[in-house]
Amino acid sequence: MDEVGIGIVLYPGAQRSAAWGLEDLFAIAARVAAEAGHQGAQVRVQILEDTPRETAHAGKTCDVLILPPSLEPPIERAAAAPLARWLRARHAEGAVVASICGGAFVLGESGLLDGRTVTTHWAYEEAFCDRFPDAVLDIDRLLIDGGDILSAGGLMAWTDLGLSLVERYLGPVVMAQTARMLLIDPPGREQRYYSGFAPRLSHGDAAILKAQHFLHEGSGREARLAVLADLAGLEERTFLRRFQRATGMTATDYAQRLRITKAQELLQFGRLPIERIAWEVGYSDPGAFRKVFRRIVGLTPGEYRQRFHA
Repeated sequence: MDEVGIGIVLYPGAQRSAAWGLEDLFAIAARVAAEAGHQGAQVRVQILEDTPRETAHAGKTCDVLILPPSLEPPIERAAAAPLARWLRARHAEGAVVASICGGAFVLGESGLLDGRTVTTHWAYEEAFCDRFPDAVLDIDRLLIDGGDILSAGGLMAWTDLGLSLVERYLGPVVMAQTARMLLIDPPGREQRYYSGFAPRLSHGDAAILKAQHFLHEGSGREARLAVLADLAGLEERTFLRRFQRATGMTATDYAQRLRITKAQELLQFGRLPIERIAWEVGYSDPGAFRKVFRRIVGLTPGEYRQRFHA
């Protein structure tokens, strides 16, 4: 019977509770598989606390290396460099590498994410893009499985990553039973269900920043180009170009995200009908509001209220 070695790497600042949670998740999955008479691979898990100073042989025994999340700010380049080189070498030998939340910064330092699509915590979007411009960041997705490289979004996305690996090596039935045992959702959620709008405000363009503050004050309700360009003291065409460069999105999309963020707040903490909420955030057509909400959040307004209403 094949054996799959999974190494959970405790880099500086790694969240130990997530590492132990992953260890428990794989142990439960192994027990579920054994009780079901599963004839596939067996899973062996080890916590790697001193890599890359551990022997190279220890690293080679791991078919999968997981970088847990961190409760601290993203790891600095100098601190990540030795581990990044070690990860690159293990990947070249055939190991699958995976990151969760801030663990993506360790993986990014290895250079393995250049040209690859990856995710991390939505609050790290700007910092990650600035530090790893050659990676393709998709902050809306909670889990991206690229085969030899996997990445998961926020702190608790270790459950999604763990279940995804269980499905890969032990099959979908064992994965579903493991999720049921742990009372957690199987993979399939999206990070945008939970993320807030975190716009770029440190770009250094004072004129555009004035327009951004104006948009925020009104939750995006007033977004006419003439008004914004006049406020910034720029010609309209120049304003559009500079706004896109500074924020990474168009002024229209920026205003829509502010409106939808306000709508999320009203759906979560209030009882207004959805049609009234659409009007409150600047949409006279409830159908258009629902369409934009679904595009940005990934759920309909009704689904969002059902899932998150306080």
